[in-house]
Amino acid sequence: MSQRQERLADQLQRDLAELVRQELRDPRIGMVTVSAVKVSRDLGYADVYVTLLQPQLQKDTEARQLSVARLNAAAGFLRTALGKTLSLRVVPRLRFHYDEVLANAQHLASLIEQAVQDDAAE
Repeated sequence: MSQRQERLADQLQRDLAELVRQELRDPRIGMVTVSAVKVSRDLGYADVYVTLLQPQLQKDTEARQLSVARLNAAAGFLRTALGKTLSLRVVPRLRFHYDEVLANAQHLASLIEQAVQDDAAE
């Protein structure tokens, strides 16, 4: 990844986190955090990875898909808002994805905790 792509990805992550928190009023999205942004080589697309902060929604696949679908529906609005703050000729198109890394890490942590408890019980 080039230095320009990295700088743009970092800026998009900061700005999108702020916009999602302040501007989106859809309760179906829930509390979302932007965990990563990856920008394509031609800066035409940005893949935005999000996680849900509510533990009950993290386990519910349908709720996760609904949140990501609502974010993808709001991508045009967010892109327009980004265009007003960023000094770019063309603002990348936004594609939202659920970030499985955090969910997998929490699952592994719970498995390790269970194994430690089982060892202590024996």
